[in-house]
Amino acid sequence: MEKAELRRSLLKTRQSMSVEEWQEKSDRICSHLQSSPLFTQAKTILAYFSFRQEPNLNPLFTDNRYRWGASRCVGDSLIWHVSKPGDILQTGAYGILEPLPRAPTLHPSEVDLILVPAVACDYQGYRLGYGGGYYDRLLNSPEWSSKPTIGIVFDFAYLPQLPIDPWDKPLQAVCTETGLKMQ
Repeated sequence: MEKAELRRSLLKTRQSMSVEEWQEKSDRICSHLQSSPLFTQAKTILAYFSFRQEPNLNPLFTDNRYRWGASRCVGDSLIWHVSKPGDILQTGAYGILEPLPRAPTLHPSEVDLILVPAVACDYQGYRLGYGGGYYDRLLNSPEWSSKPTIGIVFDFAYLPQLPIDPWDKPLQAVCTETGLKMQ
């Protein structure tokens, strides 16, 4: 199956979940993350605000043992900003909540872990995104390429194999509601 067709099918499945099922599975993902050494040993974690029924990580953001980063789309890049509960957010170009441009930025050297949103991930750690290439460019850039990464998907989107392109880079782990899978 081609990426575009697979993406459409998985997004349809994800958006068909009830709010209760979505929140319950999201809570289980958060629980698995909180018990993962990759997560507990980090100090600064890049994350995302849930969009189109992506797993909801918002419960994690109230844990002030961590410094959280959220992205803002600028051109074809992601700019990372410090994000705290109660910060004012704006709706970005794709309808995704993002920090205001004046929020303090994060340098790659300050970051310990990246929680990566995805439409799907496979058993080898490859991810299927939305097709914009933002995370592909980020994860392939020299200053970000060595950062630990965890793909976040629901279990139905954790697949044996995805179609991959030469620029696709595997993640170190994938977390679903059934647990954390190291690659």
